[in-house]
Amino acid sequence: MKHAGQVKGVLIGIILAVVVLGVVSVAWYINGYNRAVNLEEGAKTAWSNVDTALQRRLDLIPNLVATVRGYAEHEKELFENIAKSREKYFQPGGTRAEKIAASNELSGLLSRLLMLQENYPQLKANENFLTLQTQLEGTENRINVARTRYNEAGQRLNSYTRQFFGSFFSRRAGVEAVAYFEATEQARTEVPKVDFKGGPNE
Repeated sequence: MKHAGQVKGVLIGIILAVVVLGVVSVAWYINGYNRAVNLEEGAKTAWSNVDTALQRRLDLIPNLVATVRGYAEHEKELFENIAKSREKYFQPGGTRAEKIAASNELSGLLSRLLMLQENYPQLKANENFLTLQTQLEGTENRINVARTRYNEAGQRLNSYTRQFFGSFFSRRAGVEAVAYFEATEQARTEVPKVDFKGGPNE
């Protein structure tokens, strides 16, 4: 009887250990899975804020181009390239990386557009141009803040997808690394040279 009681006690201990191990394993799995999902949602939310700021900039561009065109009609190629870059951003099915590339391209073109005021004194005094320029500057500040927060969220997500267990949970949750929004600052600070050949001052 005593032996049977000992065996029963061992069996109960084993069962309890298995149950505890199972509960801990399930909790560990759920926690890892949920972390992957939460990091992805954080990156999505951060990107949504970037997208909102970028679309505000894209909404300002037609009016800005229309104002500048009145003084620099011969800059037809620049206006066409701006329109094409804007279209690229809104292309159906475009990936996040493609939107980032289109935005970076547009940043360089916008720098060229704003530089035209140096060649057209009347444009500098145009009230509509000055208002749009101020709005654009405010939008660029919002883009910078949103871009930084998105990259931080992306860094947390991308780091997790590369970790030993994180990569496992990310695959299980269908979560993938995201593209960083890195090149915009370079596109904004490296102002391209503008060729004014054929301009009215020649």
